[in-house]
Amino acid sequence: MTGGVDKLMDLLRRAGLEVVGDRRTEEVPPPRAAWRPVVPGGAKPTETVRGDVPDLVSELNERWYRLAVDNGIIGEDGVFLLDVADDRTGCAPRRWTRVRLSGPWDLAGVLAERPGRPQFVTLAADGSALLGVTTEEDEVRFTLLDHLTERREAAARAAARETPGEREAAWAALLRGPEPSARLRELWAHGLALNPATPDDLRARLLGRSHFLLWRPLPAAVVEAAMAHPEWALRQLLAEAQPNITAEQWSRLILGEREPRRRWILVMLAADRRAELTDAAYERLAADPSARVREEAVRLPGLPARILTAMAADDAAPVRSAACRRAWPHLDAPSRRALLDDPSRTVRVEALLRHHQDHPMPRAVLETADLGDRAMGTCRLERGLAEHLAHHGDPTRRCSLAGNPYLDADLVALLARDPDDNVRSVVAVRSDLTEEQRAGIRVAFDPRGHYSPLGWVTALHEDPDAMRRLAASAHPLVRRSVARAPHLPPDVVERLADDEDPVVQLFLAESCDDAPADMLLRVWQWWTGSLSAPDRPRGHPNFPRRGLLRHADDPNPRMRQLALEDPESTAELVERFSRDGNEEVRHRAATDPRLTPASAVRLLDDPHDRVRHAAAQHPGLPARTGPTAAGPRDRPSGSPSPGVAHRRHGTDAPAGPAPDRRAQAP
Repeated sequence: MTGGVDKLMDLLRRAGLEVVGDRRTEEVPPPRAAWRPVVPGGAKPTETVRGDVPDLVSELNERWYRLAVDNGIIGEDGVFLLDVADDRTGCAPRRWTRVRLSGPWDLAGVLAERPGRPQFVTLAADGSALLGVTTEEDEVRFTLLDHLTERREAAARAAARETPGEREAAWAALLRGPEPSARLRELWAHGLALNPATPDDLRARLLGRSHFLLWRPLPAAVVEAAMAHPEWALRQLLAEAQPNITAEQWSRLILGEREPRRRWILVMLAADRRAELTDAAYERLAADPSARVREEAVRLPGLPARILTAMAADDAAPVRSAACRRAWPHLDAPSRRALLDDPSRTVRVEALLRHHQDHPMPRAVLETADLGDRAMGTCRLERGLAEHLAHHGDPTRRCSLAGNPYLDADLVALLARDPDDNVRSVVAVRSDLTEEQRAGIRVAFDPRGHYSPLGWVTALHEDPDAMRRLAASAHPLVRRSVARAPHLPPDVVERLADDEDPVVQLFLAESCDDAPADMLLRVWQWWTGSLSAPDRPRGHPNFPRRGLLRHADDPNPRMRQLALEDPESTAELVERFSRDGNEEVRHRAATDPRLTPASAVRLLDDPHDRVRHAAAQHPGLPARTGPTAAGPRDRPSGSPSPGVAHRRHGTDAPAGPAPDRRAQAP
């Protein structure tokens, strides 16, 4: 994309144009809407110039300048909007470039395949008038249109007047003419896969045609069809993405693969997703001929203890090593001793690390066994060794030691005063501190950083007294971890809903079903949803649905759009919001089924991509209407505009919901 933009900037410089500001999205219809009346089949040209006139380039420049000045294309500050037919910016959306004439300029000679054959369109900065310059065979055409807003409104109303017969004919035309391209068929499949109204029998036929299909919950019959699909890539994606796979289906999916590498991949995916299998499947995987499969099988969360203990004596050292940690509590003394004396160093290390969670580790073992930082963070250490590390270990080792659950209280207190910020930060989130002790530790906490919830806090989520105590913690990460609880006592919810850390409120909105309505509204003003909770806070069961009409005139567009959620909102308000000055409000209107077909057509030319995508998916959109091609670079000169039904499902059809990148904490 960058290379294409750089090429465009160089072209404009050579044409004598100064770029004004950055190439942001202008609040006018996109370039493709301006190209539509300019290309063949559009409006009748205002003027034409034959290609054999003397001094053609000068004549074309003078003609463009006169028309542009007389009709307000060039503003009082000299600024206008420009799009060039060879503006190749990779996969980036087409955007206007805000420019002004600078010094000697030559548009007809430079913005062309060759001098005198220009292809560009210019637009007034307020979007009121456009002037397109195109070359067709032996003449150059100047197409001038003013009052563009009124023209678009009239065209949208005309397009919306569609009879049932016209609609049926438009859909019938979809399959007439040349065969659709492979890319177009792929886009059709994506659209059907994402459409919640697609029937199950058709979903099964989409297998192998759209990768979007497997990411959404599918009925058992479609999952079964995917399991039996001949393409390995599809079966692998099923295991990676499909939410609805039963334990019995997981078992058949894995064991049905004859190639060891494929079984290994599927077992790895099942373990990553913490999937449950049948007891018979666990037995077979523990005896699989492939050691890699057996090693991954150790990670399956439902693996019975009896199988784990058997795998701790597996013939392959990697399997014994993987099984050692989980099997250790279930092993008898001879089995543990065998692992401690195992011929494989890797197995011995794992066994030593587990052994010294029960028996203090002397300094000699730490130094000779080369156990690394894992020993300092997870093993019981002899007092002398722990003291030495707390006083003399390097910062990395002290960080590991600071999280050791077996550390004596006086050494914890020592590390709480450590000169290293990272060491103190680890101590500050220990589970064995009182909240008074935690508050006394000086930590540098970055509220914008990404932190995982504290496991010891989440383990206490069902303990009301613990939640009350921890909700009052001075450490934001402790309070954030409390807010991740699915349910909390009312007094804890009240406290966290007013927390000074906005992320605490956010986590409460995302995770806790008891979050209050007023806090959900506050969070809504700055958060639009995450990948893990895309519907929160608006999808929260406590999010208010009534009394929202009072926000219809709110200056904050995040609040204003909520008026459409109120059951008493009207179709008239939807229409009003479809003309709102804020793109997010227009986007909300575009998704409302009450939007009129005429407004859906009009929003197909919205300045912003996601609004256009929402309008293109509107159920009331006339079948004959859809986003059109962008301009001359998209089809050969003189070719007809593509059929509407093809356009609706072609290059402009969205593959899914447009991502909202504004989700940023304040």
